[in-house]
Amino acid sequence: MEIKLAEALLRRKELQEKVDQLRTVQTNGLFEVRVTRKQVHEGIDDVLANIPKLSIAEVTAAYDFHAKRLRRVDASIQQANWNTVINIDDTDMDDYKA
Repeated sequence: MEIKLAEALLRRKELQEKVDQLRTVQTNGLFEVRVTRKQVHEGIDDVLANIPKLSIAEVTAAYDFHAKRLRRVDASIQQANWNTVINIDDTDMDDYKA
């Protein structure tokens, strides 16, 4: 597929944001089942359980999906960066001389 460089740059930004978001989800320990129990009254306990809504496999798969696309889009942008020739004024490449 051929797209404009500007569109590829926007896609790279979107993918980078998604990868960053998923990276924090992976590392926050959100996949542990945590249960706390305390006695409220004789014979009555208050139980609080935090159960993850997603599995680590689901988050990892989403992370890998977006990270792979980010790498490929970025590689295409870098390839264009090294192969694109532009015209500038000769003096624009001169160093400053006092």
